[in-house]
Amino acid sequence: MGFVKGTASYVRFAVEGELPDNIWDFIADRITSFAFRDIDETYEEDSLGWVSVTNMFDTDFKYASYAAGNFVTLAMRFDERKVSASIVKKFVQKEEERIKKEKQIPKISRSMRVEIKERIQNELIRKALPMPSVFDLCWNLENSTLLFFSTNQKAQSMLEDLFKESFGLTLVQQIPYICAEHLLGEDEVDRLARITPDVFV
Repeated sequence: MGFVKGTASYVRFAVEGELPDNIWDFIADRITSFAFRDIDETYEEDSLGWVSVTNMFDTDFKYASYAAGNFVTLAMRFDERKVSASIVKKFVQKEEERIKKEKQIPKISRSMRVEIKERIQNELIRKALPMPSVFDLCWNLENSTLLFFSTNQKAQSMLEDLFKESFGLTLVQQIPYICAEHLLGEDEVDRLARITPDVFV
């Protein structure tokens, strides 16, 4: 998935907004402020933050391990506790049967069923182990572009939100036309703008 090993698919973003003069101090502060927080020993349902691109357990970023020339290389880590709907349904039904026998009632009220479902779901989520997902990125400070090494739309949406929250900058996905505008000269951009689909018919 990442760009460190083997082949990779990526999505290109433009980074919009201004960085302060003390760029590297600012980036170091924001990365550590929004570093990933482990939830293995808690009951939290999920956690999202930055980790080292070479080690998902490295959230200290000693020796500025994210800095490489004019590039910032990071990974976004998302841990989430999940319980399948079928498992929740099974334990909810089991609990309902237990209560009916205990209270000797033929059926359970709707409000009680809702309470049972919420309680069972919370208990199962607390017991579930967090599943980690890690997505690499490479931010080019010189030309304000960012490569995100995942085509998963949910991951892209999380990245846009986390990046905005961390650095106060906006990510705008670059489609091929916009990339061409950046690569071409002024005259060629005008020619590009005049191209219409009927040219290829």
